[in-house]
Amino acid sequence: MNFSHSVFLKHIAQTTGSPFLIDVERGEGLYLYSPEGKAYMDLISGVGVSNIGHRHPQVVKAIKEQLDKHLHVMVYGEFVQSSPNELAEKLVSLLPDNLNCCYFVNSGTEANEGALKLAKRYTGRTEIISCRRSYHGSTHGSMSVSGNEVKKYAFRPLLPDVRFINFNSLADLDQITTRTAGVIIETIQGDAGVRVPSPEYMKALRAKCDETGTLLIFDEIQTGIGRTGKMFAFEHFDVAPDILTSAKALGGGLPIGTFISSYDMMQCLTHSPMLGHITTFGGNPVCCAAALATLQVIEDEKLLEQVEEKGLLFEQLLQHSRIKDIRRKGLLFAFEFETSEEVAFIVQECLKNGVICFWFLSCPNSFRIAPPINITNDEIREACKIIREAIDLLDKQQ
Repeated sequence: MNFSHSVFLKHIAQTTGSPFLIDVERGEGLYLYSPEGKAYMDLISGVGVSNIGHRHPQVVKAIKEQLDKHLHVMVYGEFVQSSPNELAEKLVSLLPDNLNCCYFVNSGTEANEGALKLAKRYTGRTEIISCRRSYHGSTHGSMSVSGNEVKKYAFRPLLPDVRFINFNSLADLDQITTRTAGVIIETIQGDAGVRVPSPEYMKALRAKCDETGTLLIFDEIQTGIGRTGKMFAFEHFDVAPDILTSAKALGGGLPIGTFISSYDMMQCLTHSPMLGHITTFGGNPVCCAAALATLQVIEDEKLLEQVEEKGLLFEQLLQHSRIKDIRRKGLLFAFEFETSEEVAFIVQECLKNGVICFWFLSCPNSFRIAPPINITNDEIREACKIIREAIDLLDKQQ
């Protein structure tokens, strides 16, 4: 074990007993590079973060320009700063009219925490409904509404009055009642292995929330910012939420999250009590500058128009008899195999040969691909060749 690995394992708190342990010296576009110069194709975009690749020049330029102005100046909501102002204005311009007020935080789980608080505060109700197999984050509230009991049981008791329904089940929508403050749902379930709901389900969910006065929260932490071929995945279903959460890819590589709702709803967090929600670093000007540049890159380079074509190319090149199912929306993929052991073998074999893919916590017999949406067709072909070779090796191992 080299010295840097020893320090990492001893002094950096670990999340598993088997981290990837890739030494990263720099990143450019699709690639991460080790100190020795080995290149890795990052096909998971840092788990949904680097949607326009690593260190996009326009993002780096925006960061540097903001660094020359100022960094943190005050806790969220007190001082007027151009960077968060401009980001909020841009986001609102991309969204339905009712989503016109942004609250900036630092991460996806914080965005979901804020959304849950807003739903309870605005409605005066206490029940939250979520879906089985969902993932909304690791803090106590977000974990409480995540649908993976294996990840939760060691940390109970969690948030009370949380009910779970089956994703994409029309019959289960009857459990939404006038007691329900909010329904929080991933527009496409990510960690469950890319589960795409039917348009009929999404419309019925919206109608049930309207009927009962329940606020509909769409968690677009993984699916937003171009991942599915729309800026936000809810646009595929012709429905809109009352509260939208976004993070991960929004910052172009820097940490930022937001929950977005109507101005009228957001006002309830300003009184009874005052500071109904507060964050020190939310709306950090450097992170907001990076986020604004990220949104501009997606528009300027017309990246949304390329997502479906690139997704189809991946799907065509990765047909294989060992793959039991391919679930996809845009450039968000789950490739399902018979066992989790097969997936672990493929992931490790790809890593040896310079391709980073990953598995899903709640669906370990599938591996994930979610590359930067500006990946080129030649890069797709090269990556798929390495992945197919790894799958072929399974036959030789048995």
